[in-house]
Amino acid sequence: MDSVLSQSYRHIEYIIVDGNSTDGSVEVIKSYEERFEGRMRWISEKDDGIYNAMNKGVRMATGDIVGILNSDDFLSSDTVIEQMVAQFGDDVDGIYGDVHFVHPDNLHKTVRYYSGSIFRPWLLRFGFLPPHPSLYVRRRLFEQYGYYDDSYQISADYEFIMRLCLNGANLRYLHLDFVTMRIGGASTRSWKARLIGAKENLKACRQNGIRSNYFFIAFKYPIKIFESIFIKN
Repeated sequence: MDSVLSQSYRHIEYIIVDGNSTDGSVEVIKSYEERFEGRMRWISEKDDGIYNAMNKGVRMATGDIVGILNSDDFLSSDTVIEQMVAQFGDDVDGIYGDVHFVHPDNLHKTVRYYSGSIFRPWLLRFGFLPPHPSLYVRRRLFEQYGYYDDSYQISADYEFIMRLCLNGANLRYLHLDFVTMRIGGASTRSWKARLIGAKENLKACRQNGIRSNYFFIAFKYPIKIFESIFIKN
């Protein structure tokens, strides 16, 4: 919330979807409401998973451009939104960039830098996608091509981006670090989560008529390891 408040671009509608938490999150949200000066809306209710919650937020949105900032993540600089919005010409459907992962106990210790520069639509069959936390798309794309498929536990963002690419959406890369992420999120917290993600990636490919297999999907993991080693060295 602090990183959103500090943005140089002021025309931000900030929507929080809380899963009926009992850990004090609602009290924190309420304490920030006045600081947003009417630009914050929030709900707290039971949901059916992370993508169900994301869909609720997207449906609540009234702005032209929608992005997702996950719990525990924050925007990497005060000008991220301003620089992103400046790239949205009439022919642009979405913008994506880079994110970096940090140690949860040391936010200055980068453990992996995930660049969207490598992404090309043909790489989807290998499990590659632009960093979802850096993706901002026109809200009408959800209305045209559908929302996140909440039957997925981990890979609905992958399937959604695949759907956009297959329908010809013009997604452009911006060389910018969008988001700082603490390691340990839903898709990175364990090898079990990675296995579920791989299975769901293959399911998404088959669902959208893209030929792939587990060998292709596994190709991305050495790249991720290389990114981490490169940072540490």
